Amino acid sequence: MIVINMAAPGGSSVLFVCLGNICRSPIAEAVFRKMATDNGVVDKWVIDSGATSDWNIGSAPDARGLACLRKHGIETDHRARQVTKDDFMTFDHILCMDESNLRDLNKKANSIKNSKAKIELLGSYDPEKQLIIQDPYYGSDKDFETVYGQCVRCCKAFLEQYS
Repeated sequence: MIVINMAAPGGSSVLFVCLGNICRSPIAEAVFRKMATDNGVVDKWVIDSGATSDWNIGSAPDARGLACLRKHGIETDHRARQVTKDDFMTFDHILCMDESNLRDLNKKANSIKNSKAKIELLGSYDPEKQLIIQDPYYGSDKDFETVYGQCVRCCKAFLEQYS
């Protein structure tokens, strides 16, 4: 099998991951894409998001998450997908939301011979040191705003470090 680095020439690639790919990771993906666009570096990045589970494949993000993004002037047409073996060989960075995601991803990565992705918690980039980005699915609009705020802080720090 031929493995292709998905990064644009001279660029990098990032995959944001949560349990279902309908709440946290699509928010992080959309926030990062807007930041990269606003900073004129979006062409240097391959940006996507995925799920550790297969529960929501093909689904649009949660309506509350979409409303939260729209409130901040961000649109997304993302559809949920599950993380694949190829993702570990093609993405430079896989950033997940909580310890359960991290365990699942590390377990999958250990079974892949050519895994090159650096797997980390997105919250490890938070200047406010909130390591875990809690799942807002069973929460309120306020919980989605909290996720959005964390994603903004973390994505800004990540982009500054790798651009």
